[in-house]
Amino acid sequence: MPLVVVGISVVVLLLLMTRMKLNGFAALLLVAVGVALVQGIPAVEIPDVLSAGIGDQIGDTMLTIGLGAMVGRIMGDSGAAQRIAGRLLDAFGPRGVQLAMVVTSMLIGVTMFYEVAFIIIVPIAFTLVRVTGVNLLWVGLPMSISLSTMHSFLPPHPGPTAVAATFHASVGHTLFYGLFIAVPAGALVALLWPRLPFVRAMNPSIPQGLVSDREFTDEEMPGMGWSLFVALFPVALIAGAAVVDMAASGESPLLHGIAFVGSAPIALLLALLLAAWAFGPRIGRSLADVSASCASAARAMAMILLVIGAGGAFKNVLVEGGISDYIKDVTEHWPVSPIILAWLIAAILRIALGSATVAVVTASGVVLPLLAGSGAHPEMMVLAVSCGSIAFSHVNDPGFWLFKEYFNLSVIQAIKVRTGYTTVLAVLGLGGVLAAEWTLDVTGL
Repeated sequence: MPLVVVGISVVVLLLLMTRMKLNGFAALLLVAVGVALVQGIPAVEIPDVLSAGIGDQIGDTMLTIGLGAMVGRIMGDSGAAQRIAGRLLDAFGPRGVQLAMVVTSMLIGVTMFYEVAFIIIVPIAFTLVRVTGVNLLWVGLPMSISLSTMHSFLPPHPGPTAVAATFHASVGHTLFYGLFIAVPAGALVALLWPRLPFVRAMNPSIPQGLVSDREFTDEEMPGMGWSLFVALFPVALIAGAAVVDMAASGESPLLHGIAFVGSAPIALLLALLLAAWAFGPRIGRSLADVSASCASAARAMAMILLVIGAGGAFKNVLVEGGISDYIKDVTEHWPVSPIILAWLIAAILRIALGSATVAVVTASGVVLPLLAGSGAHPEMMVLAVSCGSIAFSHVNDPGFWLFKEYFNLSVIQAIKVRTGYTTVLAVLGLGGVLAAEWTLDVTGL
């Protein structure tokens, strides 16, 4: 049974990494090969399946993570990150540092991919930890949870947008209704999760090489205006392109140009050039000094990228092994409410495959025939699928490894923290969708 194969593979992976202390990259590839053989993928095709999975995942994330890490390192080495962190402390106070992360992350995360926003904000989180001396998860978790919520629940992120097209739902209405669910659910979990005893017992250190250890004087740091401008520059480009894409239609050179500049790799490349020009003189007297900062960030990212790529290989083996088709065949005739069924199928696919995108696309295809006669609002169906796709993030999800490596956690610790909070968010999201659907039915909207 395919789901049994998935379960056994996860257990084997955990044993390899926890009991045998095998490197995450090697363990993921080893388990991926084993699953491919069990699922009947011809041995001669397995290297290509692994390469395709690594290529797809690294192609999506390497430019974003690499460039983002370089921008973050330059901001750290120049004092710009400390300047922004200090201003956040002034505005919210040491006791309000978590609220500062929630507000910042939700505003930025509405239009930006989780990985992109994570890479942009995490240097500020690291700096806040260093300046205040608080636990890394105390600051980092509110950031990550808020970004996860925005990315998974709401358009214009790719999963919800694709499902909206499948269900012929209004993207604008989906975003409007979704905000009323995502913001309170995300804020509640973001502020609650770091306070749980098992989370507070963890005290990971900041990974070496990703942030400067130097503490700057006020005179040594750049001004707040330039610091904030450089930090928000890629955010403005990416968010602006997303808004134009939602509001405009048709083909024109201007729209193509906006889409090009607003793509994450190009926006971050431009931000890197801007950061090097604006802050380079504060790092050293020559371009070589700026390059050294970038090289330091790249070295720190090497193993993180390898592990994320191996996670992509594992995910691709599960997809190519036909597990998504199996789940679709088993669940499509279940006599359940379309909203609950949509959420449930997306959650099962997320557990089995790790890919939120595959989960939402497959789940929407299964429940689409039920929508017409169900009376459910298409926007609520979109949100149900999107909420389900965030559940149970674990070792077959490349985002899990990004979270684990940046917060310097063991596999078991990452499962307790990230798998736990994504599942709670998914359940709260489903409750919010059901409540919203009931409200719309009662009010006749």
